[in-house]
Amino acid sequence: MSEIPKSIEEAESRHQRLVALDRAHLWHPFTQMQTWLEPLPGDEPVIIEHARGSWIFDTRGRKYLDAISSLWVNVHGHHRPEIDSAIRLQLEHVAHTTLLGLASTPSIELAAELVARAPRAGLPPGEHGLTKVFYSDNGSTAVEVALKMAFQHWKQRGKPEKRKFVALAEGYHGDTLGSVSVGGVDLFHEIFRPLLFDCLRVPAPYAYRWPTGPKHCLESAALAAESMIHGRRDEIAAVILEPLVMGAAGMITHPPGYLKRIARACRENGVLLICDEVATGFGRTGTLFACEQEEVVPDFLCLAKGLTGGYLPLAATLTTDAVYESFLGPFESKRTFFHGHSYTGNPLACAAALASLRLFDEDRTLDHASAMAQRLAEGLAPLAELPHVGDIRQRGLMIGIELVRDRKTKEEFPYAERVGHKVALAARQRELMLRPLGNVVVLMPPLSIKPAEVDFLVDSVRESIVEATG
Repeated sequence: MSEIPKSIEEAESRHQRLVALDRAHLWHPFTQMQTWLEPLPGDEPVIIEHARGSWIFDTRGRKYLDAISSLWVNVHGHHRPEIDSAIRLQLEHVAHTTLLGLASTPSIELAAELVARAPRAGLPPGEHGLTKVFYSDNGSTAVEVALKMAFQHWKQRGKPEKRKFVALAEGYHGDTLGSVSVGGVDLFHEIFRPLLFDCLRVPAPYAYRWPTGPKHCLESAALAAESMIHGRRDEIAAVILEPLVMGAAGMITHPPGYLKRIARACRENGVLLICDEVATGFGRTGTLFACEQEEVVPDFLCLAKGLTGGYLPLAATLTTDAVYESFLGPFESKRTFFHGHSYTGNPLACAAALASLRLFDEDRTLDHASAMAQRLAEGLAPLAELPHVGDIRQRGLMIGIELVRDRKTKEEFPYAERVGHKVALAARQRELMLRPLGNVVVLMPPLSIKPAEVDFLVDSVRESIVEATG
């Protein structure tokens, strides 16, 4: 890192140099680079210099409340001494060794800790739940692992015809080709359809826009999924969904009971269940894992994002003894799971994850997050009266505020108007950092957010929506 400038002029000069280098060489994800290169007034690049607690600071010395947890990953706030120290301590031993044919202390300890904390409520007698951990690098790869394991499991159980996957319309599970195949966000995925495998699709339980009204959503959506699972159980390998909240779809919250019904249908029909908790895991919805709230223990639990507290890339796919045992056999049987990553189970990332999990206990993180979620709900309630707020959806500290042109008809703002983006720009002027999903303003602050910061967040969001929607 270059030396921190000593004056406003030096800071501005350094900022402009970095902007020029960025525009010359860096391609940003999920970003229309034409608008990045030729921004509208007030939409100039922000370059983050450092961070502490719930705040991030840019190269011009401005600060912003990190209301999206740096894309849904930060859990305990930035620059936590406990996680910093855990990484430094691990550096004194080894930064990385492979798990291909070797083991490492942090990866073993973290696997045991994840198994100990995995969902258990609702397990039938004699079942042990999620007992095995396979590491990868990010949410997409955690999902790829689950898909490939499910496919190979049935093949090696003598049922190769069970190779189809059921997924929800509007679901999002990452950006690698397997995870895109089970994804359903046309804006992201449609262009890649020729490269993908076919998937069985069931409607998302989107109560706000359910054709016959919100009160019919649970029964109709659950019945559609149950019919699919029962009718094609002999060819379905697994159902994949995001439990309780469909994040990238616009923070669509499932009606209570939906997840439990899907899980029961899977169990009764001999179909595996993959719960993608990449976004919902580690306290975001109020419990450590979202599926706990409906006493669901899936066959696969996909984790990433908050796993390391928002410090380093790491993902894990948890599964059961029954799946694991399908891969056991003599060397010549070739039942090996031929899948892996260079940085699988990276010791630095595992050390960070272990420190993050300890903080859940030491800080009583879930209790604090619950109190802050309630404070947010109370603060956001009056926003429902704003003329262009159609729906406010919340599970814990995952919130989506859907903006509409007309509340009575639920008419959407046209994509080209970038209304959500305009709200984010207005928020930026108020020291609040947001990243919307189309017309949905997303709030997902760190679980460690303080009461005064919650109040600041609510006031700033309200003012920004009013300004952007006129």
